[in-house]
Amino acid sequence: MPVDFESYRPTDVPDENTNGRRILEFLASNPTKGYRASELAKELEIPRGSVGTTLSRLEDRGFVRHKGAYWAINPDAYDAHTASIIGLKTVAEQFEGDYYDETPEWDADLPDLSEQETEDDSTEDR
Repeated sequence: MPVDFESYRPTDVPDENTNGRRILEFLASNPTKGYRASELAKELEIPRGSVGTTLSRLEDRGFVRHKGAYWAINPDAYDAHTASIIGLKTVAEQFEGDYYDETPEWDADLPDLSEQETEDDSTEDR
C-alpha cells in the first residue's frame, strides 16, 4: 500500500502483545526508575531469558539504556511519536469496557457539525 512519503514516519516500536512492547511500556510508565532484568521478568511475567534478549534488541534500537544491571527508558529516543503509540494503547486500556466502548452507536444522535458549519458559513456571507 502506498504512503505519503513526506508524512510517513517509520517506527521500530515493537508490535503490540510482544515482550518488547510490554517492557517498553512498563519502562516508559516509570521513566525515572531503573530495573534489573530479573525484576522486569517477575513484574511482567516474562521468562528471564527472553527479557535479556529483548532488552538488548531495544537497546540496539535506542529505546532503552542501562547502567550496570539496571535498565531504563532512553528519554532521547522516547519522542512524541513513540509516546503517542504507547499513550493511545494506555488510554484504550483505561477506558475498555466503558459506555462508549460497549455502545458502538453512541454517536448516532450527534449533530453533523460539517453540515452546520456550511450553513453558518453561508449565513456569514450575507
